[in-house]
Amino acid sequence: MKRQERHHLKENELAHSIAAAREYMAPRGKQFGMIAAAVGLLVVAGLAFLLIRQQSRGRADEALAGALVAYNARVIPPSDPDAADVPESAVLTNTGTFPTEAAKLRAAIPKLQAVVDQYPDAEAGIVARYHLASAFAALGRNDEALKQFAEVVTRAPKDSLYGRMARLGQADTQSRAGQTDAAISTWKQLAAENSPDVPADAILLELGKAYAAKGDTAEARKAFTQLLDQHPTSPYSADARTGLDNLKG
Repeated sequence: MKRQERHHLKENELAHSIAAAREYMAPRGKQFGMIAAAVGLLVVAGLAFLLIRQQSRGRADEALAGALVAYNARVIPPSDPDAADVPESAVLTNTGTFPTEAAKLRAAIPKLQAVVDQYPDAEAGIVARYHLASAFAALGRNDEALKQFAEVVTRAPKDSLYGRMARLGQADTQSRAGQTDAAISTWKQLAAENSPDVPADAILLELGKAYAAKGDTAEARKAFTQLLDQHPTSPYSADARTGLDNLKG
């Protein structure tokens, strides 16, 4: 078949396809128009959602940064003992420092709480909640700390760093609150996970201490010995040996 004839056949096939498409779409023009309009609306809605989400994330990050200014402020004890009674807000406003750690944390708590309330499930809100729980724990407000640590574990993405850190804080707070069995359970769960984000040697040390406080010398000895065997160069080795010596005594 000559090249010119093949060319004419292709043109005829193309013309036939176009004509068939026109015949199919002609009675359905309104329907296709509605579909196109719906798709357009979905695209616009999607773009608007992404824009709003980005703006919201920016505001959340800005609010978190503002709260962390107080949380991370310097603590400079005043030279005048009477100056320790200066109102916390005045100290932060005038110098950006606090006379005591407790004063700093008390000033940071409402700022962190505001971020948590406004952005509970955003990343900034989860980070703020973790620091809020840590502030409560440092002030000895254990019930409030445990509640916030539990919220971080629930709201943080699965296997996230802040989720694991919250569980560490949870176990430590349970131990200091005298909830020894609960602390042991949390420490054991963390030890069993063997996550690279969690210091296994520190967990074994705390687990041993918790068992020792409970009076379970066999399990305490097991935890301390496991730390020394599996982490011989750990900075907690000396504490583990001290724990074993105390058990002998």
